[in-house]
Amino acid sequence: MEIVLMNVVHLIGRLGQDPELNAKGTVCNLNLATNGRAKEGDTWKDTTDWHKVVCFGRTAENVQKYCTKGSQIAVTGKLQTRSYEAKDGNTRYVTEVVANGVEFLGSKEKEEKADTFVSPF
Repeated sequence: MEIVLMNVVHLIGRLGQDPELNAKGTVCNLNLATNGRAKEGDTWKDTTDWHKVVCFGRTAENVQKYCTKGSQIAVTGKLQTRSYEAKDGNTRYVTEVVANGVEFLGSKEKEEKADTFVSPF
């Protein structure tokens, strides 16, 4: 029996800030917030987790062009940990989602406008 190992991440969340496209226009870094609940004692508490997401090429350009802080997106990708040397000379480690697919689900602004719509029916 062969064991197949997979590294697949699916997240739906909101952008915590406007997407940042690098100077060459090929890499976009995102901060994505996802919500959950955790039990503390006898009560449930809402929680927020922050995820670093990086996308490349055409996906990076489109995310930067069409998304802003508060936009809701779905990300599919893989989890990756990398290291780099910081300015102080210490090695830093970063775990991030490398996106191979991003779907635009909506913006906070559009949802707020939709909440104020009164149906005539």
